[in-house]
Amino acid sequence: MLSFWGIYESMQEVSVANAYLGFGSVIVMWGWHELTFLTGWITGPRKVAQRPGTTGWARFKQSLDVILYHEVALLINLALLWLIQSDHPNHLALCTFSVLWFMRVSGKLNLYFGVPQNGAQYLPSHLSYLGSYFPTRSVTTWFVFSFTSAMAVWLWILTQTQLGLIEATTGWVLLASLLGLGILEHAMMVLPWPLERLWGWALSPKRNPMLDKPGLD
Repeated sequence: MLSFWGIYESMQEVSVANAYLGFGSVIVMWGWHELTFLTGWITGPRKVAQRPGTTGWARFKQSLDVILYHEVALLINLALLWLIQSDHPNHLALCTFSVLWFMRVSGKLNLYFGVPQNGAQYLPSHLSYLGSYFPTRSVTTWFVFSFTSAMAVWLWILTQTQLGLIEATTGWVLLASLLGLGILEHAMMVLPWPLERLWGWALSPKRNPMLDKPGLD
């Protein structure tokens, strides 16, 4: 509720203070959504591993069912922000939530189609069944399309700013930074970075067999 209040206040006028207020409020709101998912509070009607050998429409439906409630909650939240935005001049909060939502959908589709680094080893124990929905594959056509599209938008923002076609406001800088982080997150799905060194401290060796490998202690 506080994040909704902050977003509403930020929409009243365009200013540096409201840019930070709207952006920060959306980040808090998004963090709440992620917390409800990672704790298992709002996920989907299906809470078991994918049936072996499932393909086609059946696989898509099973994959959607494990996250359905959470995705619907995000869409409802986006619709509420759209309604609140009506007739208000500052669109930064709505744009921030939209960037997060689009990059999340892109990331989830990449996990569905398969990526080299799917991060299944970092799932909490009560969500470990989700790992069965993340195939490990080489770079797919969808990844190339989604990554290239995000990069194109990011470079467009930078180019428009450099050419003076749009003003380099605080809002534009925040959105460009957020999109850049989303692109980096996508890159981490395919690049063989030693993520175990970065996140291994938060996982016990019992839950994460990757930590037992030589050179990762």
